[in-house]
Amino acid sequence: MITLQKELVNVSKDAKTIEAETLIREYKQKRWVPNSERISKSDSLSAWYSIEEIENFLALAKTHGGDGIKFYYGAFPEDYSPKPEYEGRQTLVMVATKTKLTDLGAVANKDIYYSNNSKLKILSGNPPILCPPLCNPPSEGGMGDLGIAIIDKGEKGMVIA
Repeated sequence: MITLQKELVNVSKDAKTIEAETLIREYKQKRWVPNSERISKSDSLSAWYSIEEIENFLALAKTHGGDGIKFYYGAFPEDYSPKPEYEGRQTLVMVATKTKLTDLGAVANKDIYYSNNSKLKILSGNPPILCPPLCNPPSEGGMGDLGIAIIDKGEKGMVIA
């Protein structure tokens, strides 16, 4: 029998405290299953950006004085016509930020707004590719979603996620 072991590379200083697999498993059990039941379909498990898109957004943020990026959790409306497969699913919203000192001397990461046709707009990136529904399936040479988790739901049985 051949056993493959998956190892994630952690780049955060705090990554050794809580491993990525623990965070993903906890999310699936506590948030993803209830979200999926609520919207009556598998909610998204991941949001993907290309390196090129992130680099371009970082460059744009820097031109507007940005020194950081904030990721907001979001959800597509139930009637999202540009991509009906995204309707009701959660997502990430990438927003450029600038570090400021508050009047009390605390550090705050403020969202950057810019003027667009005399209207202030938040400086945000394009929506990511969500999985599900747009996963890279194994049949196309991909790895599918983030793997499976067996979730014990007590009297409701078990769920494979």
